[in-house]
Amino acid sequence: MILELAGVSAAYRDRTVLRGIDLAIEPGERVAIVGPNGAGKSSLLRVVAGTLRRSAGRVLLGGDPVERLDRLAIARRLAVVPQVAALPFAARVEEVVGLGRLPHEDPFRGHRPADRAAIAAAIDRVGVGGLLGRDARELSLGERQLVLLALAVAQAAPLLLLDEPTVHLDLRHQVETMELLADLNRAEGTTILAVLHDLGLAAHFFPRLVLLADGGVVADGPPAEVLSDDRVREVFGVDPVFVRRADSAASTVAEVAGPAR
Repeated sequence: MILELAGVSAAYRDRTVLRGIDLAIEPGERVAIVGPNGAGKSSLLRVVAGTLRRSAGRVLLGGDPVERLDRLAIARRLAVVPQVAALPFAARVEEVVGLGRLPHEDPFRGHRPADRAAIAAAIDRVGVGGLLGRDARELSLGERQLVLLALAVAQAAPLLLLDEPTVHLDLRHQVETMELLADLNRAEGTTILAVLHDLGLAAHFFPRLVLLADGGVVADGPPAEVLSDDRVREVFGVDPVFVRRADSAASTVAEVAGPAR
């Protein structure tokens, strides 16, 4: 397994956010974590990335306990695209993308030709070439989100974690981002684990969904099974017709947009 969680629980002070999570992901899978607000989705990603200490259970990355890996070793095994965060310093777009090569570059010589090629390829792959030279702090939230995605692509880790990667994007860019993730998964074998609020996008682009509620796994499997009518009503408290309409809209935009870059 490229990622395995066994009996994982976690809390913020006295508030438990994850309860006994069991999850195993094989190399090359494409998995979306879905669920209502407060279900523990982002917290699960933070536990995997090692930024939230678990109170129970174990997390294995490539068979190794995450606590035995240093930050550099973790960065070579997984890349993280967070919800857009403020950048603490001025940096051009290409410099931000270049941060993805830190786990691979020579600490004394900086970027090598292979690193520069990976940065250029990531910029082209995500389609942010038109933003080069700009201060990343001055970008729109959607543009900054794409730059962070390019950073993760440049990192070239076998496991890619994404926390709401489409939250600040318009519908077309949401679909294009999902198509890019699917292409990375199919063409390069990158394992994708993404938190998504949009059930339509999740159902359309991910063959496996993990549904969280109240910090626990409610269902795990194909979209049609996980998002059954009864379960959508019970967990989300909405009419399932809205999920089907969202999936249909994503499909229509995907057809108009054409194949992924």
